[in-house]
Amino acid sequence: MRKLILPLMLGASVFAATAAQAHSFHDKASHDAHGVLGIAVFGDSPYGTKDADTAQLDATPAFIKTINDDRDVSLVLHVGDIHSGKQTCSQTYDQSIYDLWTAFQSPVVYTPGDNEWTDCHKSKEGGLDPLANLGYVRDIFFATPGNAIAVDKPLISQAQAYDANYPTDAEYVENVMWEQAGVVFVTLNVPGGSNNDEDNWFGLDRTQAQTDEILKRTSADLRWLDKAFALARTNHARAVVIQIQADMWDLDGHDPKDLHIANYRQFIDSIALHTTAFGKPVLLLNGDSHGYRSDNPLVKGAPCAAENGATEAACSDDAYDSHPNGYDVKNFHRIVVHGSVAPMEWVKLMVKPGDSDGRASASSFGPFSWKRMVQVLPPAP
Repeated sequence: MRKLILPLMLGASVFAATAAQAHSFHDKASHDAHGVLGIAVFGDSPYGTKDADTAQLDATPAFIKTINDDRDVSLVLHVGDIHSGKQTCSQTYDQSIYDLWTAFQSPVVYTPGDNEWTDCHKSKEGGLDPLANLGYVRDIFFATPGNAIAVDKPLISQAQAYDANYPTDAEYVENVMWEQAGVVFVTLNVPGGSNNDEDNWFGLDRTQAQTDEILKRTSADLRWLDKAFALARTNHARAVVIQIQADMWDLDGHDPKDLHIANYRQFIDSIALHTTAFGKPVLLLNGDSHGYRSDNPLVKGAPCAAENGATEAACSDDAYDSHPNGYDVKNFHRIVVHGSVAPMEWVKLMVKPGDSDGRASASSFGPFSWKRMVQVLPPAP
């Protein structure tokens, strides 16, 4: 068992202490001799159409091998949903995914999705307590606060660096940040699908426990985002990467009035305002809606590319219109990773050295460039 790092109860000095902690380890073994950082990003995986459908689960070792075999990759990010909304939530299943992930040869940083906790109350997922299942996720994937999965990598966890004025923020061990290759990375527990957990548990009247969950987590997330941008400013970072599960602009058809995405607006506003003030590239990574997409939903009419099988095509819809907000934040970009359906794939995200502006193409933005890595995996034995 690795030694736990004692919590840092940070008040007014939180930004300086967090920056100093990050500066002490950033860039250690973070990129090759040329200063390039290679990252594998995936999510909504493995998925099944029901509990008995284990095809993607069985293919996961081969999928992991495709990432391990890429010598450019030294970091793995999972943007949430380790099973589908038609599979039962369980501590045993969560443990099986963690055990599979120990085969990664690079550190893994994971943020939870709705299917492993907020939506566990739904009948197709077992009709189970969301908070109990979040507890399983924390106990298994975040047993050692301030460290990555599979390979040791120091991170700053909100459980360690919470503001003493908000002691319940210490519960959010899954929210982490770190600096690497001159970029500040931050994860936030923002579940998709259920509109930031606004779907009433078990289809019954709203409980006080659910109301408290939404308020506490959302507030903690927004304070954590504040700290991440404060760290980026203090350390003169050249970019920020935000990792969440929710596709906050996804008009998924569940609600004709589009109210199913209403409760992401506070996150969008915070990201837009912080990005504008930061003035350097900010990249958002998310899953949830299952289809690859590259866009800037903070600029009206910005170019967009979405998956068309293994290739990309220009998007016919504009995510900006799902949250019309008047923003024109050109130094922002967003990647939605493919998930759910075969073939399994990951995004190879490269961070190149040196300063760069925030101009974007379909597969590059600021210091970042990326490509889809579509895997046609052999059947499991």
